Amino acid sequence: MTSHPPAQRGKPRKAALAAWIGSALEYYDFFIYGTAAALVFNKIFFPDSSPAAGTLLALATFGVGYLARPIGAFVLGHIGDVFGRKRVMVHTVLLMGVATVLVGCLPTYQQIGVAAPALLVALRLLQGFSAAGEQAGANSMSLEHAPSHRRAYYTSFTLSGTQAGQILATAVFLPVAALPEEQLLSWGWRVPFWLSAVVVVVGLVIRRKLDETPVFEQEIAGGTKRAKTPLAPLFRDHWADVLRVVVASVIAAVSTIFTVYALSYAVNTVGLERSPILWVGVIANVAALITIPLWARLADRIGRKPVFIGGSLGCAALMAAYLWSLSTGHYPLIFLTGILMFGVVYSATNGIWPAFYGEMFPARVRLSGMAVGTQIGFAIAGFAPSIAEAIGGGRDGWVNVALFTAGLCVLNAVAVATGRETHRVPTEELGLKPPKTNGEAQRNAVSV
Repeated sequence: MTSHPPAQRGKPRKAALAAWIGSALEYYDFFIYGTAAALVFNKIFFPDSSPAAGTLLALATFGVGYLARPIGAFVLGHIGDVFGRKRVMVHTVLLMGVATVLVGCLPTYQQIGVAAPALLVALRLLQGFSAAGEQAGANSMSLEHAPSHRRAYYTSFTLSGTQAGQILATAVFLPVAALPEEQLLSWGWRVPFWLSAVVVVVGLVIRRKLDETPVFEQEIAGGTKRAKTPLAPLFRDHWADVLRVVVASVIAAVSTIFTVYALSYAVNTVGLERSPILWVGVIANVAALITIPLWARLADRIGRKPVFIGGSLGCAALMAAYLWSLSTGHYPLIFLTGILMFGVVYSATNGIWPAFYGEMFPARVRLSGMAVGTQIGFAIAGFAPSIAEAIGGGRDGWVNVALFTAGLCVLNAVAVATGRETHRVPTEELGLKPPKTNGEAQRNAVSV
């Protein structure tokens, strides 16, 4: 066995800052699409459909982006585990920014016909491809720079950045959504997409200055034999953890249903005003900026699993309360349940999964394992708003959607419960198999 040099000291604050800012910029792009899909895309890209069918088609284009995520995970995971985490983080920001700006330049259905929604879907696929490597790259970078006893805290900044991106996306849409209908549908909806040009410049400047992780450099310097295709050892030796991450990642459906379906349900079905519902998202995400690192610090003390499972089961109950409050049209109740569910309880899962998923895998396949596992799960979650729209069916349809969401939350809790607790495992030993018994060692003496 090749001996490794002593672990180098990382730069956890710099890595966490780069992950936070990059994720904020990238997920600003991703979530302005979801907001536009819920509010305007049915009218400008599917105008010949009935209102209900147009909304369903618009939400489906949001879900299409998640189809590209597993493909992006395979490609970008390979690049990150073979060539380094930094390269992935630079390329994802560039690709996401360009694709989003181009969405804002698209002609409408009335201008070029069916080619308009076709181009919209193509650009959405590019967004999804890019997002596949963003969080896995940022999480791996933060985890491998962090001290062992604070990994959850430092990796949680990736998800805090995601929440900041949602805040920015929703905040930008607030004045846009307040425009008269004619201006909103003609040019107003394009402005948030054009502003994404900032992503290309700011993201590249920040991430190009970041050092590669000590763990990755240690593997290279130590002469560890590296697979040309990390996916081969990943699926051979860690398939159970990949499957566990896939199932656990479906918890992201809480986010997509909250940010996309609930907005559409409130505005298009119940008839509530756009601006107050958008403000629920803004305030809930502000709360999440505070609660995510707090939950992560708790997980560094007591373990990943109890915090994660508690958040999942809490979401099952509170999503029902939030959807019910929307059906009543009672704004104080809507704000209370929405902020509590998404800003506080859902943050318990968001604060933990960046560390918990990454800690399941050794460094040589970590980015691939996180990317493939999460993006398949996220792909399922991406279609949750379309499924919710299909099973919702009218003002009282929130009950079906609440039960659907609760089922996904319970499934997540079971997957997390079957995983290993990793908060006390040294970073260099993460993902390594436990020592074999004497009998097992004799049977596998010839293995490397």
